[in-house]
Amino acid sequence: QVQLVESGGGLVQVGGSLRLSCAFSGSTFSINDMGWYRQAPGKERELVAGITSSGTTNYVDSVKGRFTISRDNAKSTVYLQMNSLKPEDTAVYYCNVRLYALKRSYWGQGTQVTVSS
Repeated sequence: QVQLVESGGGLVQVGGSLRLSCAFSGSTFSINDMGWYRQAPGKERELVAGITSSGTTNYVDSVKGRFTISRDNAKSTVYLQMNSLKPEDTAVYYCNVRLYALKRSYWGQGTQVTVSS
């Protein structure tokens, strides 16, 4: 049974940092793309950062220079280091994993990030 378990969200003050983690389990197929999305109240879910199996990364403009996505393939885990947090970063953050061999995309349960001013 495939599982994505997220951790690391919480409440932080403006300018603070958080590190999100997302561990994938339950499949022997190789993980291709991994990413973090977020959804704020009343807004659509947006891609925050993505990373391919070869380590190529991409970021939404609003987080460039502040957030860093990384992955540990041995642990099937993706991370999102978030620095210099702003109130507009407040949202539920979801990790996403794509397995091309299965033509499937899996989502984590979501973790709340709240940045207070």
